[in-house]
Amino acid sequence: MLDIKLIRENPEKINELLKRRNPELSVDEVIKIDEDRRKIQVQVDNLRAKRKSESQSIGEMKKRGENTDAVQAEVKKIGDDIKTLEEQQNSLDEKQRDLLLHIPNIPDETTPVGTSEDDNIEVSKWGEPTKFDFEFKPHWDLCEEKGLVDFERGVKLSQSRFTMYRGKGSRLERAIINFFLDFHTENQGYEEILPPFMANAATMTGTGQLPKFKEDMYKCVDEDLYLIPTAEVPVTNIYAGEILSEDDLPKYMTAYTPCFRRESGSAGRDTRGLIRVHQFNKVELVKLCTPQTSKAEHEKLTQDAEKMLQLLNLPYRKVALCTADIGFSANKCWDLEVWMPSYGTYKEISSCSNYGDYQARRANIRYRDKETGKTQFVHTINGSGLAVGRTFAAIVENFQQADGTIVIPEILRKYTGFDVI
Repeated sequence: MLDIKLIRENPEKINELLKRRNPELSVDEVIKIDEDRRKIQVQVDNLRAKRKSESQSIGEMKKRGENTDAVQAEVKKIGDDIKTLEEQQNSLDEKQRDLLLHIPNIPDETTPVGTSEDDNIEVSKWGEPTKFDFEFKPHWDLCEEKGLVDFERGVKLSQSRFTMYRGKGSRLERAIINFFLDFHTENQGYEEILPPFMANAATMTGTGQLPKFKEDMYKCVDEDLYLIPTAEVPVTNIYAGEILSEDDLPKYMTAYTPCFRRESGSAGRDTRGLIRVHQFNKVELVKLCTPQTSKAEHEKLTQDAEKMLQLLNLPYRKVALCTADIGFSANKCWDLEVWMPSYGTYKEISSCSNYGDYQARRANIRYRDKETGKTQFVHTINGSGLAVGRTFAAIVENFQQADGTIVIPEILRKYTGFDVI
């Protein structure tokens, strides 16, 4: 969440940056509550000082043999007044925290200003969009013909937007996961994590999913547990409430998990295939670092995700998300979009976001500065490395052949055990 001290010192600037996201956003109510609670704090401090002075006078009066009933009654009243004010202050504290939990991060100054995803800016491209000299097929048709994904029975077993892989489809999905994890750990320096696939409310709050996006989550009935929407949630929160040594940073972590999102089909888009489903596999990259290295680590993480697409020889582009399209907790985001022939355009396959200290403040993840000895909040960064189902769909579409076969990218063959489907 946003730093209340920063809001106090720069309210106009914070409002200006928030309005780049949405003209309706403002910290004015937060400031008003903060002013009220600080006024109460002054009253409490004055009353405590008065109570201390009066209490001292009671002792002196008793030594002189004087009656202290009136003064004692006054001290008791002061104590009651303090308790009442503290209750008011606690109520304002809770209201202020709730407001801050619902306010998104301020965008970085370099994030393009825009009002919708149409204002996102293409930064670069890698590879050329795949062209065919035959009538190509969308991945959903190829998957059904080859028995790679059983869409119908996936729905039967669960509900719409759930899928079931089988045969070589299951093998290819697993091969992609293993390839990503092996490369991230063996070549890019990430520690592999296998986290719980359920997270409690505190963990979901730490990364910004709660409280604002509660309706988008799958929640367990009668338990404080949610199915995770991404490995970002448990992995970022590993060090919640802890103070790390600066020597421990940066931390590079990668994790495979299934991901569960109720909102994935709500927009009425991508109704067929593997692009927008309620459960999907993903390999996530997460970093914790110092503020000084934050921007460089964000660029490096994005390059690490790009490397996966390059090794698979999948055409993609890099896009700078505008202020209206970046995630709730992010201040800057690069989207990587893979070429999908069936759509005739690029589709998101990774969002690489820098959150600054926004998530760390919510989760209370700090480190101790070596020079000053003071504690500071870490910066958190994450991105998909990559979304596995979308990688699967991109491979099926881009590497289909005129004879109906699908060629497996060379780097995956040692994982699949076959060269072609």
